[in-house]
Amino acid sequence: MRSLGLDIGDKRTGVAISDAQGILATPLTVLASEDENALINEILKLVGQYKAECIVVGLPRQLDGELGRQANKVTAFADKLSWQAKQSNLNQLDVHLWDERLSTKAAQRLKIGGGGKRNKMRSRAKRGARSHSFSAKSEVDAIAAAFILQGFLDSHHPEQ
Repeated sequence: MRSLGLDIGDKRTGVAISDAQGILATPLTVLASEDENALINEILKLVGQYKAECIVVGLPRQLDGELGRQANKVTAFADKLSWQAKQSNLNQLDVHLWDERLSTKAAQRLKIGGGGKRNKMRSRAKRGARSHSFSAKSEVDAIAAAFILQGFLDSHHPEQ
């Protein structure tokens, strides 16, 4: 089952995609977050394009596990996304919240450790997909979305 992962921010939303088997998450793109309705429409287009059956939304818990203001905003967004999906006849789509603590820090460390010089990502999720050019901050958002999605996928496919 193919899934999308989202790292929701006030300015940008990082998006990741899984392979068709639901094993590996890959950074996909970054979307503008300022207009919530436009963001939802773009996400639902990606759902249709990649035939995703699941969306994993990163829930920004505080380090002590409590939910803060941003977590409440993300929860409301996930509810609205789920409702809009059903209104768009995407009834097969499941929307899950997933603890995203430290995913952005891990993405930043990965980018720094990898040299951090590349500003182009190539989606391997779909053959023939175009290269996307991002700023360094934007690229971190898509990588963070991949960390979030990978955590969710790993919890559903434990190593044997």
